[in-house]
Amino acid sequence: MDGKRILLVISGGIAAYKTLDLIRRLRERGAVVRCILTEAASHFVTPLSVAALSESRVYQDLFSLTDEAEMGHIRLTREADLVVVAPATANILAKMAAGIADDLASTLLLAADTPILVAPAMNVVMWEHPATQHNLAVLVERGVNVVGPATGELACGETGAGRMEEPEAILAAVRALLARGTALAGRRALVTSGPTHEPIDPVRFLGNRSSGRQGHAIAAALAALGANTVLVSGPTALPDPPGVTVRRVETALEMLAACQAELPVDVAVCAAAVADWRVSSPLERKLKRTFGRAPELHLVENPDILAAIAGADARPALVVGFAAETEDVVANAAAKRQAKGCDWIVANDVAPGTGVFGGDRNTVHLATADGVEPWPTLSKVEVARRLAERIAAALAGQPGPAAR
Repeated sequence: MDGKRILLVISGGIAAYKTLDLIRRLRERGAVVRCILTEAASHFVTPLSVAALSESRVYQDLFSLTDEAEMGHIRLTREADLVVVAPATANILAKMAAGIADDLASTLLLAADTPILVAPAMNVVMWEHPATQHNLAVLVERGVNVVGPATGELACGETGAGRMEEPEAILAAVRALLARGTALAGRRALVTSGPTHEPIDPVRFLGNRSSGRQGHAIAAALAALGANTVLVSGPTALPDPPGVTVRRVETALEMLAACQAELPVDVAVCAAAVADWRVSSPLERKLKRTFGRAPELHLVENPDILAAIAGADARPALVVGFAAETEDVVANAAAKRQAKGCDWIVANDVAPGTGVFGGDRNTVHLATADGVEPWPTLSKVEVARRLAERIAAALAGQPGPAAR
């Protein structure tokens, strides 16, 4: 990020304290950070602490005579490579959607012609309110990028979606949006993520506990290295990763068809937890409960998407699969790599108590033709970054899909 200019808008929410760490991480990577502090935000973090970490003046007043003599709100946006709003409260999202410009932050956001990234943070009820969801949809349609929010315990004591993403995840999103001409520029990447839902009847389905966090993080990391990345995602509650094209599916059959439609690609990473079976003939009407007798479901095997991609005529140069195991992780990973015909397997332990499904951290083993390499316990964002860099190194010097 050397020399990249980030304009950080800090709005008034308790998550504003996280932006201090975000500023530090951006500065460590060579970014130049200028900060806008709203009046409400100054109740949570002080201008002095923000200025000390950014090593730059903090802007607060729209009507500063010195700034406005130079049209300061215009100049600030024109001199930025990226505008980041963190935390993005329900209030500032509403202002952005409605085009309101009644303070420095909202005015410069309306005047910005550079990319914008927002990191929502608010109470779960505010987040789920139709007004907030409508405002966000309007902003996304206009090209605003979104990272988060995460799900978990909120400052108000409630639990649900609305937590601002951690600085590491926001940093990864920033990198993805700033990526130009990097290690995977000109490459095409395909990633699968999330679970699949196999219908039993109109209201029930077979599924699993996958949140999609690891697959989405991998798609973002590949895009951050410049890859033209397509994410085929099963049902998740996650926002689209910045800079990634998303194809949404429900079932394994739909996921396979979507993946095949994207070939050829340079690399395919199959991180989705695809259901192994589906009901042979889903019912068109709700299956009624019969007390004392459980229904019999006839299951058939779903297609093996990883094996299908690894055996395709337009096979990617690198095919990476995932193995969610509850025992014998290393042995099962090595065996699965051979059985599927893929190049690498990323195996993770999802046994009860690990917290991998739905959590923020992961402990993986990378199985290749050279053996099995254990990785330390890392955040899913860091696992994704390391994997993307290994993929870039493996593809270096290889021709693209068109040349093959």
